[in-house]
Amino acid sequence: MSTTVGPAPAAGTLGATASPQAHAVAHPEDKYKHKYLIAIAVTLAAVLELIDTSIVNVAIPHMMGNLGATIDEISWVSTGYIIANVIVIPMSGWLSAYFGRRRYLTGSIMLFVVASFMCGAATSLGGLILWRVVQGLGGGALLSTAQATLFESFPPEEAGIGQAMFGVGVMVGPTIGPTLGGWITDNYNWPWIFYINVPLGILAAIMVMSYVRNAEHQERADRIDIWGILLLTITVGSLQWMLERGERYDWFDSRLVTSLAITAAVSGVALIVRELMTDEPIIDLHVLKSRQLATGVTFAAALGLSLYGGVFVLPIFLQQLHGFTAWQTGKVILPGALASAFTMAFVGRNARRLDARYTIVIGSALFMVSMWQLSRITLDSGTDDLFWPLVLRGVGLGLIFVPLTNASMADLSVRQLAQGTGLFNLTRQLGGSLGIALMATLLSRFTATRHAVLTEHVGAWDPASASRLDMIARGLMAHGVNPIVAKQQALFVLDRQISAQASVLAFSKIYLLNGIILLAALPLLLFWKTGRGRGSMGPSH
Repeated sequence: MSTTVGPAPAAGTLGATASPQAHAVAHPEDKYKHKYLIAIAVTLAAVLELIDTSIVNVAIPHMMGNLGATIDEISWVSTGYIIANVIVIPMSGWLSAYFGRRRYLTGSIMLFVVASFMCGAATSLGGLILWRVVQGLGGGALLSTAQATLFESFPPEEAGIGQAMFGVGVMVGPTIGPTLGGWITDNYNWPWIFYINVPLGILAAIMVMSYVRNAEHQERADRIDIWGILLLTITVGSLQWMLERGERYDWFDSRLVTSLAITAAVSGVALIVRELMTDEPIIDLHVLKSRQLATGVTFAAALGLSLYGGVFVLPIFLQQLHGFTAWQTGKVILPGALASAFTMAFVGRNARRLDARYTIVIGSALFMVSMWQLSRITLDSGTDDLFWPLVLRGVGLGLIFVPLTNASMADLSVRQLAQGTGLFNLTRQLGGSLGIALMATLLSRFTATRHAVLTEHVGAWDPASASRLDMIARGLMAHGVNPIVAKQQALFVLDRQISAQASVLAFSKIYLLNGIILLAALPLLLFWKTGRGRGSMGPSH
């Protein structure tokens, strides 16, 4: 490793080299002078990245009609973005050191902004997919680099406050994405889901360029780890592609999915060997020698699986079974997101006095209770029945996120933070992708199983079924339907009712499974040496 990348020069001299004397006379308190402005800037950038992960989903039908694409073709608008995003996340620590954190973060935001504009202006499917990939490459820096920046921008004793501000964005972003996308698409047109990023992204870039400093202890590599980058791209790209397409292609019955799994496994092993043997790796796996971090990233995968799995199935439940629009769904989910934000604000302010092992256990228990309550929701349930379960879920997640992040990074040196946050965000993101893929598969299979079971009890010789069919047919005839047609339509209506009830039972099992997965991860906390966050174990060097 060679020269250390020092603190950034003053605003307006991007790329200039500040003299050592200038830094020598700087007051220590100046380091934290703009901490809240930095937190707002990097959190805004991270929220834009997270929203764009899900905002396009509700606009897919409009894009298909406008661009003349099939559902399989248009799905690459989401898949391409996520794959590019996940590839860059673990590289962000190295890239931040190589280019300088302020320059890299500002450049990534501007790349995201330009790509967003080009996505909105795209007139062909190929162009849209290309710019979504570029957008994902720019967005990959906005999570882990932002999080590492916040750890250094706040005094150690206030680290929880910065992570709470970031955590609000991480939790709220995926929640409001579909709602915001639905509102924009309904009131304007789908290109505006991309254009909205432009002014907000420019604002974030200006603030980052003005206030963010380069990492004080980050060391720049002399050589670029080409093989590491290549193996990382193949490993993470294949794995993410497999998770994105597995359900659609019936998993390992598909030659493509099987090939992707084998490719990810082989290249993953090669990546680990390469990164452990090279002197200047693109991913420094040695940081996982920290028991705190190794435990934290594993738990983060379970959290991502439960969180994103739940975020994925709830809008489907509300929109398919209750007929909610994206905007109505968002209003139902909003109180839970606000509860999460308020809880994180409280936890962040009191981070030094709280032991993460206790708050995470309490938060996981509340999450399990909320999942149990959601599992009891029926077709007759209204929005009031969803309010408290979702608020409880929000409080539970708020008690988990900030303490988990802080305690995971507790014994890392300052120069290890970028690599630590990169791995933490990578595992949470991959856990989320696995959660979405797993829940989509199980939802389909649980629904089919329950439908088959319910159908066994419905037949011409069953008095209750015959009575139900007769009632439906009479209702149809009362509206002027021909008696013969009414009997045929009654069978169709009854089948729809059975399918809806089967879906309710399937969703019930999915909710419970999400809660159980998070509870099953709790024994990992026994491997932690401490539940205290950064700043509670003395200074890190």
